[in-house]
Amino acid sequence: MEVILLQDVKGIGKKGETKKVADGYAQNYLIPRKLALRKTLETVKELNRQNELEAKKQEALKEEALKNKEKLDNLVLEYKAKAHADGTMAGSISTKELEKDLLEKYQIRIDKRKFIDKFLLNAFGYTNLKIELYKGVIGTVRVHITEEK
Repeated sequence: MEVILLQDVKGIGKKGETKKVADGYAQNYLIPRKLALRKTLETVKELNRQNELEAKKQEALKEEALKNKEKLDNLVLEYKAKAHADGTMAGSISTKELEKDLLEKYQIRIDKRKFIDKFLLNAFGYTNLKIELYKGVIGTVRVHITEEK
């Protein structure tokens, strides 16, 4: 029986591939667990339609990421922090705070896990942080931390 895989199946193939498998394996394992569909003209058309919808969705996400990249490149986030007696910064600024400020002030939604530079901002001055907005689209946000007087 020919089936179209809906998910990766170890030893069989990857999602979207058409494979020939034993009838019993398809009917008793793959199809009931929704790992595959029997290959018919209707299922091929439905999968092609779903693939087109997914491609459009991914294109829209990429366009949004490119717009956000332009916004981020022209942006400087300002923070004030207390200093120790020796002039070093007390505490740090986390990516969670950056994520929150970008959403509240600039309506740019970014997941804190998408920051490429995974270090804490714990020094005064300017710092450039890279953010992966989409596969291959990397934006840079500039953060300026000054001493609170």
